[in-house]
Amino acid sequence: MIIPPALKFGDKVGFVNASSYISPEDRDCSIQAFEKLGFKVSVGESCKGKYGYFGATDEIRANDINSMFADPTIKAVICIRGGYGTPRILDRLDYELISQNPKPLCGYSDVTGLHLAINKLSGLVTYHSPMPYGEFSRGIDEYSFQVFQGVVMSEKPYGKLYNYQNAPFEIYREGAAQGPLAGGNLSLICALMGTPYEIEAKGKILFIEDVGEDVYRLDRMLTTLRLAGKFKECAGIVFGGFTNCGHDKDFSIQDIIRDIVVPCGKPVIGGLTCGHMQPTATLPLGAMAKIDSAVNYLELL
Repeated sequence: MIIPPALKFGDKVGFVNASSYISPEDRDCSIQAFEKLGFKVSVGESCKGKYGYFGATDEIRANDINSMFADPTIKAVICIRGGYGTPRILDRLDYELISQNPKPLCGYSDVTGLHLAINKLSGLVTYHSPMPYGEFSRGIDEYSFQVFQGVVMSEKPYGKLYNYQNAPFEIYREGAAQGPLAGGNLSLICALMGTPYEIEAKGKILFIEDVGEDVYRLDRMLTTLRLAGKFKECAGIVFGGFTNCGHDKDFSIQDIIRDIVVPCGKPVIGGLTCGHMQPTATLPLGAMAKIDSAVNYLELL
């Protein structure tokens, strides 16, 4: 995997919108938040318009990503928000161009579509990270920004990633495992099954999170991954936040993880401070990581 050069204060970053529409007011607040941190911001056309529930047409959204990677003055490609839209543009991206012009790609949620495709087809490490609209524009907390800096803005591996306030992990199945990180939002992972952008799990540490899903829907999606052999192929699994999920008096999220994932025989931990939450950690998808139920941290190698 290609690890992109570290982002630095004073660099110019490119804002793109691969997903849902953002209002001019929210866009401008997001720009101001990054400028206050000391970055220069180049705003793509995909952040300036509206096409149905998207920020722009598929062509414009894909062209923005390709153009930002091609532009040598842009040092990082930052997805301004999530929502929905990345699956529609994956076959319009120039993966060779992206591979030849490595730079950080940052975002989460719907951006999982870009992470899976670019990790797989460009061989580039990308960053599951807070985004301008939301975390940064609301005023990013110290923990989230410290981890963002340590992962995206450092040439060295982050090392031991502890939860916010050193909160303990949930241990579903004991053990240790090491491998490249892969994954992100569960809904997007499942949406891309059976496509050229399907997640590759063999030997990987799978990271999974989601938001606003009922337990039965999480059950269905995790069962899909189980039936596809993803939990058998992987080295280990780490679950992040499941924000506003779970509305069943008989089954909890923990119950379905124990029923569906644990029997696959791999180390499984949960409760990582990462996902649709604030504070939230930044993860380098495609980079090496280690999980160990005997310690209270995820190690980014």
